[in-house]
Amino acid sequence: MPSQRDLQGKAWRARGKGIDGDKCAHVRVMIMKKPKWVVEKEQGKKADARETLWLFGLHAVRDALMNPARVKLRMMVTPNALAKLEDAVAASGVEPEVVDPRKFNPPIDQGSVHQGVVLEAKPLDWGRLEDVCIGDVAPRVILLDRVTDPHNVGAILRSAEVLGASAVIGTRHHSAPETGALAKTASGALERQPYLRIRNLADGIIALQKMGYLVLGLDGEAETTIEAAVAGKRERPVALVLGAEGPGLRERTKETVDALVRIDAGGAFGSLNVSNAAAIGLYATRDHS
Repeated sequence: MPSQRDLQGKAWRARGKGIDGDKCAHVRVMIMKKPKWVVEKEQGKKADARETLWLFGLHAVRDALMNPARVKLRMMVTPNALAKLEDAVAASGVEPEVVDPRKFNPPIDQGSVHQGVVLEAKPLDWGRLEDVCIGDVAPRVILLDRVTDPHNVGAILRSAEVLGASAVIGTRHHSAPETGALAKTASGALERQPYLRIRNLADGIIALQKMGYLVLGLDGEAETTIEAAVAGKRERPVALVLGAEGPGLRERTKETVDALVRIDAGGAFGSLNVSNAAAIGLYATRDHS
């Protein structure tokens, strides 16, 4: 592999010999070309910097206004909704645009139940997986394998907050991003419950295993129940991996987890909604002594 200096010398020698500009340009491209992973990382950072979302609904907007970590950009509100949010608006320092209800047409899906208020904001930055997955005694984490429905993820965030999970973790390209629909379903939990989206789920599982986590994949066909898998190990941190309804866990995920487990059911049934499964799984791994 030629060094940078060698390539620069080659370009200057080519120019000195009168070699046509196209060839010189080709050499200069060789000098300046960045590795693909560097280009992708830079593009990802630029896209993240431009990304915004519109939150809507009284609960979701109130909690976002009260969250100092949330970057707020623009608020549109009807007089009636503003009267219900006056304390939160005052605390946030945001200057709302008060709009006549008959002219209230925010840039969100027409079917969204906005309750007269929307807020444009930046997605939250919860930091690295290692920063949020080390907590008190026996922390628990939920990982999502291709769970893309924002309503399911919002419901999982609510359960995670109520049942004391350290984080909910998805992937950047195959999980639900922060959206107004997700925030409304989460009913404020999105502002308080860490929700991370990492590059690769298998790498995240391995990182948690190195941190001492017992990583369990939920699979309806598994022989072992959650309770049996954690018996005698409740002092350990536990991560539960849930797949999308229908496809379930990917093979790579099944190969990476410590064990596949099922929810112990009282009778024959089809399958649980993924958000219900997350809540039951979190409860089953708690220390009930």
